Amino acid sequence: MWGGRFEGISDERMAEFTRSIDFDSVLAIDDIAGSIAHVHGLGRADLLAPDEVETLVHGLEGLRSEIEAGTLIWDPALEDVHMNLEAALRARIGPIAGRLHTGRSRNDQIATDIRLWLRRTLDGIDEAAVVMERALVGLADREGEAILPGMTHIQPAQPVLFAHHLLAYVEMLERDRGRMADCRRRANVSPLGSGALAGAGYPLDREATAAELGFDGVTANSLDGVSDRDFAVEALAAFALCMVHLSRLAEEITWWSNPRFGFVRAADSFSTGSSMMPNKKNPDPAELVRGKAARVIGELTGMLTLLKGLPLAYQKDMQDDKPPLFDAAATLETSLLVMAGMVATLSVDRDRMRVAAGEGFTTATAVADALVRRGVAFRAAHHIVAALVVEAECAGSMLGALDDATIAAALAASDDSIAIALVGDATVPGELRAAAELEGAMVGCDVIGGTAPRRVSAALAAAKARLGL
Repeated sequence: MWGGRFEGISDERMAEFTRSIDFDSVLAIDDIAGSIAHVHGLGRADLLAPDEVETLVHGLEGLRSEIEAGTLIWDPALEDVHMNLEAALRARIGPIAGRLHTGRSRNDQIATDIRLWLRRTLDGIDEAAVVMERALVGLADREGEAILPGMTHIQPAQPVLFAHHLLAYVEMLERDRGRMADCRRRANVSPLGSGALAGAGYPLDREATAAELGFDGVTANSLDGVSDRDFAVEALAAFALCMVHLSRLAEEITWWSNPRFGFVRAADSFSTGSSMMPNKKNPDPAELVRGKAARVIGELTGMLTLLKGLPLAYQKDMQDDKPPLFDAAATLETSLLVMAGMVATLSVDRDRMRVAAGEGFTTATAVADALVRRGVAFRAAHHIVAALVVEAECAGSMLGALDDATIAAALAASDDSIAIALVGDATVPGELRAAAELEGAMVGCDVIGGTAPRRVSAALAAAKARLGL
């Protein structure tokens, strides 16, 4: 492989240790695409005759057919995907295959291949994210009128529509898609023509080659072109954050499906049992998503650590940039599709949700807001309603069940003059009890992004339109 520079053969342990064909063979299609474009560039630079261009392109296209058919045999002795394909091309068309590598290094070759691979991989992940969004929107459309206890500090806070809660995850996924699209844009520049580090030694039209490969432009510095892996870090960061979002939903599904909550029930097709306990029905896909999120986060950390001490330009350490990137992408895409299937098949118990939504005096804020609308200062209203919560707690009742006398006493005990003046207003207790109902509490949150039914309905309609539902 190394020509006349070396007289001895590689130690078998070293050869096996430096081998990458076991994982970089997935780049074969991208390597062929880059090679064909490079051949055309050599032809434009008059470094290849037209018949040589034709022979090389025909040979590369034949290899592509073998790759797509799964019939190409990889030789581990040839170290990586590049040397395997060059050897296979030579076996097909003879010594002319040796002209393919003119003006090219494996350094700019692999940098190009990974960008091509990442571009199409991001497109596939984006499609999977859309599938997940559609599953969330579909469930919100089907069960959106259910009322969920909104939580802060894992304690009952305020009632929200179940659809509102689900649409929060749609917002997260939209941001994930935006991050990945932004990463794709920055990755979509061609390093081909950067050579090993100093640039190709021939008058290659890098921009024409980049255009043929669908890149938006070319890298501006040859050293950076072969050593930059920012795009891989960006992709891993986007993948890790998307996995965190899936993990948060997975955590909620595991709790919601516990009989103590009983809000949802996972379909048998997305559940497993126990080898020992006949009663068990476990939401294993959700649990695995939580675990796999940790793996992807670790792969991001590993990539950053890999790069942090590397001087310019290419270093062999960078061979290990591919396994974490490949694994994280595959993990995220699979997780999106599995979670989409799980969400789409969830059964919802609206009654259990509603009962839980009414626990913990979740409508107290709405009652305070009702007093504020009557002119009471919010801090005074907060104290008045807190006193009413204590009364309801002692009586073992709901806020909406408190009688007029109890409400009047709480108002009279306030230091707010307007609250005191409301003691004689017979309409106030009824207004407060209406605000203390779940529906009344939600109607009051009538702002863009709020859980008021009309706002959620509009947000759901917008999401459906965006997703073509």
